[in-house]
Amino acid sequence: MSYATQKLAEEKVFKDPVHRYIHVRDQVIWDVIGAKEFQRLRRIKQLGTTYLVFHGAEHSRFNHSLGVYEIVRRIVDDSFSGRPEWDDSERLVVLCAALLHDLGHGPFSHAFENVFGLDHEYFTQQIILGDTDVNEILKRVSEDFPQRVADVIGKTYPNKQVVSLISSQIDADRMDYLQRDAYFTGVSYGHFDMERILRVMRPREDQVVIKSSGMHAVEDYIMSRYQMYWQVYFHPVSRSAEVILTKILHRAKALSEMGYDFEQQPTHFRGFFDGTYTLNEYLALDEGVLLTYFQLWMTEKDPILSDLSNRFVNRKLFQYIEFDLAKDYMKMKELELLFKKAGIDPEYYLVFDSSSDLPYDFYRPGEEGERIPIHLLKPNGEIRELSRESEIVEAISGKRRTDHKLYFPEDILTKDGKKKALKKQILDLLT
Repeated sequence: MSYATQKLAEEKVFKDPVHRYIHVRDQVIWDVIGAKEFQRLRRIKQLGTTYLVFHGAEHSRFNHSLGVYEIVRRIVDDSFSGRPEWDDSERLVVLCAALLHDLGHGPFSHAFENVFGLDHEYFTQQIILGDTDVNEILKRVSEDFPQRVADVIGKTYPNKQVVSLISSQIDADRMDYLQRDAYFTGVSYGHFDMERILRVMRPREDQVVIKSSGMHAVEDYIMSRYQMYWQVYFHPVSRSAEVILTKILHRAKALSEMGYDFEQQPTHFRGFFDGTYTLNEYLALDEGVLLTYFQLWMTEKDPILSDLSNRFVNRKLFQYIEFDLAKDYMKMKELELLFKKAGIDPEYYLVFDSSSDLPYDFYRPGEEGERIPIHLLKPNGEIRELSRESEIVEAISGKRRTDHKLYFPEDILTKDGKKKALKKQILDLLT
């Protein structure tokens, strides 16, 4: 028996609050889960700074990755198996891609990426293809198997049907994180009838389609996604924490470039500060490492790094107001000038942040950006794009919603002390 087809002597299960059980029979999958690079995901939160708003949101990317694997396993083993349009030889590659799709996420994910100009999908592929335990395990299947898995994650795999199971507008990734994040944050928005969607999924040529009888379940899924983004993912308080986290890293990087003598040397960050980091240095970072540095930096001599670190560790977050930078550009310039006069560095304490989301869209020829639309399979065999059949989806298709906030330390501006009149002038402008 080859390694690719080798099964465990007895099925292993993970008890899961979302899917009840996650089932593992393949030796390859079991070995990958045990790899140190995959175990690292236990130390990366799925929702970054959101735990500072929704206290239950402590779940990890490890949880989520297992969930995506389980959804894909159910699709290919239960819904697709035996259908002529599905090539069962793709089963193992899509299961591995589902399990490993978030392998390259760094600590606090997107905030960390933005500071250092990183891309988690790039690191996911590098871990799969590099000198790692995961690569060694995947190579036991075949020499080209790691590349095949990496290509699925990079969306360059020739079988687009396989890619769409991992990355599309109704993929296993989204179906898991919506339900999982709703469960752990305690909100009701992310719930939808996934069982129904899985039952009506069908493989067709280079895509996955949904039987038209399941359209209402898909509508519910899209509206759940819409609500989760605005009620959870873009929550302004979570964004405040992310702003402070980002500014801590910016400050530490700036101090390093200035030759500042840290009391607690940022050894783990040196390669990221100067762009010489290695894959092993990237893998050595997790959220425990960052939080340890933040606690140590609370006592640094630099007042900005010390203050920002204290704010993050002890949840002393910035206040915010609605603010449209395009319309209020001159007001922003005036605020920056007043902040400087008040001895408050606007680079770190006056931060504009914008979030936007496109809940559903369809492909428009000539426009940039790949969009894999959701297609419905009609009883007569005709395939129709979802928004052409659903009035609910048509109403939100292609409509990007954007939210703008300006973040600032209200406590500093209201504290008694020097330059009181100047601080009052700033508050009047802000409020």
